[in-house]
Amino acid sequence: MKRTKARRRPLISADGEGVASHAGSLLLHELADRVGLTGALSRACAPAFRDVRVHDPGVVLRDLAVMIADGGDCLSHLCVLRDQPDLFGRVASDATAWRVIDRLEQVGMGALDAARAQARRRAWAAGLQPERITLDIDSTLVTAHSEKEGAAATYKRGFGFHPLLCTLDETKEVLAGILRPGNATANNAADNIAVLDAGLAQLPTRAAVEPILVRSDSAGATHDLVAAVRDRELRFSIGFDLTAPVREAILALPGNAWTPALRQDGEQRDGADVAELSALDLRAWPADTRAICRREMPHPGAQLTFSDVNGYRFQVFVTDQPDADIAYLEARHRAHARVEDRIRCAKDTGLRSLPFHDFAANAAWLQLVLMAIDLLAWTQGITLEGEARSWEPKRLRYALLHVAARLCRGGRQLHLRLQRTWPWSALLNAAFQRIRRLPLPA
Repeated sequence: MKRTKARRRPLISADGEGVASHAGSLLLHELADRVGLTGALSRACAPAFRDVRVHDPGVVLRDLAVMIADGGDCLSHLCVLRDQPDLFGRVASDATAWRVIDRLEQVGMGALDAARAQARRRAWAAGLQPERITLDIDSTLVTAHSEKEGAAATYKRGFGFHPLLCTLDETKEVLAGILRPGNATANNAADNIAVLDAGLAQLPTRAAVEPILVRSDSAGATHDLVAAVRDRELRFSIGFDLTAPVREAILALPGNAWTPALRQDGEQRDGADVAELSALDLRAWPADTRAICRREMPHPGAQLTFSDVNGYRFQVFVTDQPDADIAYLEARHRAHARVEDRIRCAKDTGLRSLPFHDFAANAAWLQLVLMAIDLLAWTQGITLEGEARSWEPKRLRYALLHVAARLCRGGRQLHLRLQRTWPWSALLNAAFQRIRRLPLPA
């Protein structure tokens, strides 16, 4: 029997010098400056912070957003940046950062939104602008483990908040978010319209190859929201409940009405078909509204909703898109499911828990989470290549943001030397070079 040789253990000492951790987060730090987010935040906060002489509030907000993108989920995690002044400069204390957050109510969330929109304009100009625009509206639940202002019982018998988000599918940006009590309803048309308008205000341009499409699940199937979408000259694709008339229209379809469904790559999806419900009465909805149904054999353990006819599971959505290819329209609507990925990533980027007691402070934290998500999306879209552009936050942090590097001084320069054997050092180095080629804002 072959004996196992004991691995040689390294000697440990506390006398090292010039080592920096989380070196890759400097990428986000520099990108915030290059796209003008830091300067826009400073200008937005200036009227409410005229008495501040030490820490620029825009810089404090930039550091908080970088900290959240780096994986921090409470104010004290700002120490990750503060403990490395050679990398991140002079970073505010927790008390100073809290005072900035506490005073943001005087600044107004609208001013912060405007600052994000200015930075987004530069980020899109740097190469992030998508060929088409698809807005997804969805809500999520955030649990509160203590009595916080605005927290309430949720429809899932939990306790906390029920924020509503508007995401841009093509770039993975979360354009807008509204913090709401836990008992807020998902189908509140006024809230859905408000978050849609906030998302539209974030778009640097609405010029696209095709009209902007607004997608939602059945919570968005309200006449007020659909009317608002049409008033803004947008298209909609919204889930529809399987009411009795819908069920009757589905079961009345002849066998030859069904056509094979498509996967997201455009190939046929096995065991799934689509059909248009031409007989369904949609006169209460805007002109040109269509109802499209998808049937599919359920996966193991799935519950059939209303009928076991031929063992199919059915889903329906309504849309005003004129395309004759209903399989393409259904595949595009089904891609709304990616909003769940955006929400999961948002919860990995500061949204899993809201750290403060005051509702206004937690609303400000939500704004910081949106900035952090922006920084990650812009970093991936502008500076990274290949599969790294689709990495989720945890993978991005492991491979790039949390890497250690050596700080050296020479020739009146500070050098950050990445580990030669780290698999993603070349990728990170190339990302830094791309960022530094971006012009600084005037």
